[in-house]
Amino acid sequence: MDSRDRRLYLAVAICALVPHIGALWNGFAMDDLYIIAWNPLVHSISGVGRAFVAPYWPPDLGGQMYRPLPLAAYAIDWAVARGHTAWFHALNLLWHAAVAVAVTALALRLLSPEGRGGQGVRTAALVAGLVFAVHPVHVEAIANVIGRGELMAALGVCLAVYFAVVKDNLGWSALALACGLLSKENAVVAPGLIAWAWMVGLSRPARSRMAAYVGSWLAITVAYVAVRALVLHPYARLHATAPVFLGESFVAGRLTAVAALWDVLRLLIAPLTLRVDYSPAERTIVHSVLDGRFLLGIVCVALWAALLVLAWRSERRIEAFGLGWIAIAFFPVANLLFPTGVLMAERTLYLPSAGLALALSAPLSRLSPQRLRLVAGLLVLAGGARSALRVPVWRDDFSITMSMLEDSPRSYRGHARVAAIYQSHRQPERALAELRIAMHTYDRDPTLFIAGADAAFTLGRPTLADSMLARAEQLCFRCAGSYRTQALAARSRGDRAVADSLMARAP
Repeated sequence: MDSRDRRLYLAVAICALVPHIGALWNGFAMDDLYIIAWNPLVHSISGVGRAFVAPYWPPDLGGQMYRPLPLAAYAIDWAVARGHTAWFHALNLLWHAAVAVAVTALALRLLSPEGRGGQGVRTAALVAGLVFAVHPVHVEAIANVIGRGELMAALGVCLAVYFAVVKDNLGWSALALACGLLSKENAVVAPGLIAWAWMVGLSRPARSRMAAYVGSWLAITVAYVAVRALVLHPYARLHATAPVFLGESFVAGRLTAVAALWDVLRLLIAPLTLRVDYSPAERTIVHSVLDGRFLLGIVCVALWAALLVLAWRSERRIEAFGLGWIAIAFFPVANLLFPTGVLMAERTLYLPSAGLALALSAPLSRLSPQRLRLVAGLLVLAGGARSALRVPVWRDDFSITMSMLEDSPRSYRGHARVAAIYQSHRQPERALAELRIAMHTYDRDPTLFIAGADAAFTLGRPTLADSMLARAEQLCFRCAGSYRTQALAARSRGDRAVADSLMARAP
């Protein structure tokens, strides 16, 4: 690496850090509380080792998912900072800067495989790195501590692709893939991205070499699946499904998933409006192919396909690779084959947006230096400002709740979170009133009725609580994890009797 490369990477790293520096003043919020603040595993340095034989979510909350590397990282952070949140957020910033540098390195080496690109190539790689560094859709993954799994997995994927496509180093690529998978499941897309790079002609190893890569992928996958199954075997099998899909047909779910692609396009290209929540009734189910939302999703697919065909026919390999990257990286969370836990979440676009940065790098390299500098300046200013303004939303649970009410006023979850705040401040009457509003907006989420039972128990109304739990059971057969979560919230505010009542009635 020469001095020009170092300056290039340093500039990208700085631009990745500066807009998000406000996260240092953020605390723990949302899932941070369950996975870090209230999780005994990460409160001891022994948790570094135990993370590899434990589920990501604490056993009391269902013991779901296997992501040992983030858990181990949190245990190290806790040992260093003793729970001071600024340290946790500082590490998130550094992880994001590392991913931005990796995207820049990919752009630079793909644009100039021999590593001797001219100033135009370097500037284009810089702009690609800056697009990724300041993209506002990344704020959720960066400013909320548990987004670190997203950051670590993305770095693993980028390095796996870099070592396979640019360096043809099977060992390092396999190690990066393994680390990515141990950070978050979406790193499984790395082999698809490498194979796509071969298809578009960015590298062409011999067939025997390709077979060696495929063999390494199979070995890693088998080992990962076996270890994951062994660790998670003792825990309840819960399949998280986005509320919008509850009780709906397979066809309706897929139509809704296609309609959500409009949000994907909007968030990648013009992320002016950002939301913490995309739940009903902010986003509702689509039942017909004639629904305008579904047609907008089809337009998004057609536009992407047209750009891909144009890039392919013009032999613009970098653009084709970047466009394919977007689709491959997003596919596991797209709800197109099966429903996932969310219809849309901005954090899930962290890795796909790297494809956008790569796709932009090649056409930008064809601009004149003056125009390229102008584009770079505008992107950094606009993206950095939007990101900086968005970071404080993730300061704490109250800030997130206020954002939900403002940005997603039709969503039932904003009122559900207001209810949780009231309940934590020992105002169960107000909590129950907010939950009734949420239930009126959307009545298929069992967690609303379990939270309502919590408030009813607190008010000394066990009959009302039992009726709400009966409704919850109609919606969620043996939803033990939801009971545990609500009981944990009750214990955290000191209501042990209420927590015991919930668990006594748990299925």
